[in-house]
Amino acid sequence: MLKAGILGATGLVGQRFVQLLDGHPWFKIAAVAASEKSVEKSYGEAVHWMLSHEPPKSVADLEVLPVNVKALEDVDFVFSALPSDVAKKVEEDFARAGYVVVSDTAAHRMEPDVPILIPEVNPEHLALIEKQRRNRKWKGAIITNPNCTANILDLSLKPIIDRFNVRSVVVSTMQALSGAGFPGVASLQITDNVIPFIEKEEEKVQAESLKILGTATKPAEFKLSASCHRVSTLDGHLEAVFVNTVKNADPEDVAEAMKNFVGVPQKLKLPTAPKKPIIVKKEADRPQPRLDREAGRGMSVVVGRIRKDPVFNGVKYMVLGHNTIRGAAGNAILNAELLKVKRLL
Repeated sequence: MLKAGILGATGLVGQRFVQLLDGHPWFKIAAVAASEKSVEKSYGEAVHWMLSHEPPKSVADLEVLPVNVKALEDVDFVFSALPSDVAKKVEEDFARAGYVVVSDTAAHRMEPDVPILIPEVNPEHLALIEKQRRNRKWKGAIITNPNCTANILDLSLKPIIDRFNVRSVVVSTMQALSGAGFPGVASLQITDNVIPFIEKEEEKVQAESLKILGTATKPAEFKLSASCHRVSTLDGHLEAVFVNTVKNADPEDVAEAMKNFVGVPQKLKLPTAPKKPIIVKKEADRPQPRLDREAGRGMSVVVGRIRKDPVFNGVKYMVLGHNTIRGAAGNAILNAELLKVKRLL
């Protein structure tokens, strides 16, 4: 059993880490760390718990530690759910001290020797760890999650790229409130409203997706355009995707490719891996956040309305994913499981 620390454990994504790691067969939460206002309190006292049920008792009684290497020296590796402005230095401190940092923050995603990893999509990008260690002269490593919106999009695109190749992708998103963290968007802004702008989100989706869907050293060459919007759903990002394919792609063939798609986590039977990473719905009005966000324990993405596009030479469809599970903590835990199996943790 490996001992894990959680940096930023009291935030919304940090809470997801705590929830999802409870009872994990390979990892045990040995330390939780957060900002100074929480330090020396028990986790149960410090956290404003926003998820269902209560914090697991084994974690609720842990003392919250400061976010530094010395305080967490008794762990084997760390998950990071820190704010990006804090994560930049702290994650590097841990990697320099020899720890593997499995991060959900944006601080290092676009650095050329840091993999942005979706285990079903680009596991070969783990080769960057050796380059990172050589470049930075440290024994640890930083591995990052993508932006939650990119995570959901890219998982759905992978079987299309593999079978049909793509020339361009356009995506328009309807993103849940939990994606803004806590306290997030003010009620007077979002009630009876849609906010048609999320700062830096479109740029992240575009740049990160091309890095993920390319090789370890070269971004994908197709064009990708994103328009991102905040809606009054609690959890679950819904995305309308328009794909211009190189080869002719009938909706039935795309549905088959998605339904049959499995990645390395499924083949290795990793504990957090969903049996089906992509679930295809036939109903005309699916997927819907309230009905489908928990698919595969929140680790599957759900696709529906696959149809021919009259403008592009390709298809259009809807994809939904749970933004704080598949798009955040769950993906990071799956990354850690893959690292363990590959003897990189």
